[in-house]
Order: sequence, then C-alpha cells, then structure tokens
Amino acid sequence: MAVRLRLTRVGGKKNPIWRVVVADQRSPRDGRFIEVVGHYNAQTEPSTISLDEEKIRHWLAKGAQPTAQVRRLMRIRGITA
Repeated sequence: MAVRLRLTRVGGKKNPIWRVVVADQRSPRDGRFIEVVGHYNAQTEPSTISLDEEKIRHWLAKGAQPTAQVRRLMRIRGITA
C-alpha cells in the first residue's frame, strides 16, 4: 500500500478549506483517509496553515510521500521532508 500525505477539500461551495490527510494513493481525493494531520485555509489573510509536526514526521518515517502541495506547506511551516 502506497501512502501519501495529501489535501482533501472540505467546506462549502466557493469556500474551500483543505485538510492535510494521510491516505492510500488509490482512494479518491475526498474519499477514505487514514488520519488527519493538519488544516489549510487560503481564504484568510494571511493563509492559515496548521500542521501536526509530530504526526507528519511519524508518517514520513513509515515511508509516506507528501504531494507537491503538501511539501510546499511543510516547507512554509519549517518541516523538512
């Protein structure tokens, strides 16, 4: 099973809020996930990025690969992949 750290869209119509989740790469974008490890809201000024560094490091140590967007959010928060 290939595990990814990726974004899942939540929130209402024209009001996207994103969760950073650990999910199997075969599951759909807004489908099944293993664990929520953070939140991202681009609607606020400045953008709100909340990541649980301990959980992210745990999953990276297990071999999970972040997507490009999640890698960018991690870099902004100072978490290296």
